[in-house]
Amino acid sequence: MDTSASSSQVAAAAVAVAMALLVPILSAAAGGDGWEDAHATFYGDETGGETMQGACGYGDLFQQGYGLETTALSVALFNEGWSCGGCYELLCHDSTYCAPGGATVRVTATNLCPANYSKPNENWCNPPLRHFDLSKPMFLRLVTDFRAGIIPVTYRRVPCAKRGGIRFEMKGNQWWVGVLVFNVAGAGDVKAMAVKGSQDGQWADMSRNWGQIWNGDKRHVGQGLSFRVVASDGRALVLDDVVPPAWAFGQSFEASGQF
Repeated sequence: MDTSASSSQVAAAAVAVAMALLVPILSAAAGGDGWEDAHATFYGDETGGETMQGACGYGDLFQQGYGLETTALSVALFNEGWSCGGCYELLCHDSTYCAPGGATVRVTATNLCPANYSKPNENWCNPPLRHFDLSKPMFLRLVTDFRAGIIPVTYRRVPCAKRGGIRFEMKGNQWWVGVLVFNVAGAGDVKAMAVKGSQDGQWADMSRNWGQIWNGDKRHVGQGLSFRVVASDGRALVLDDVVPPAWAFGQSFEASGQF
């Protein structure tokens, strides 16, 4: 029996296994496999109170299912609000503050990190920079010390995992009707919506007002509502009879369907 040959084979196999384990980390660090370079900071405190509301139109992120796993996006990533609801995975990269073990976080875009054009060399959210302003708990998962301030990261878009069906909140007043769409799984961000009233029975395209708030029609007050939702990946869902005829502004309703 040639023990030297057997030892060489075992050693080679061990190296192969080690390299296979390192490939995902090295690929991420190099920006491969869909990963791209950016930077990250945090805003607010550990409770997430300052991350509520924001430029996407969401309200209480705990009640709406997003919790603390959220981020504000720089102007370039925010895309005038079309990116609201999209999900991202982030990995701290090339910093002495990076948490050991290559920890990543997955977050949903719920806000805008605004540009400050009076400080072009100091504001990380000015275009064309790609930047994530995370909730503090998410930032702390990536680093060993929150005093790191600004860290380099790699990021990629990932599917959103949400509990329950797509949800709709009726917004507005006697002069204007809006619909906030949230808790969207899959692509997460919505590129088109249509509504159908129970009385008129005709689909009407909706226009996006801001964030993920879409313009409705005040003639639909007193009607039950169905929605057609098209995500940014082109997938579409028809959700019938989501909202009952007696709906009121401020109420939210959950559909039985989800991406």
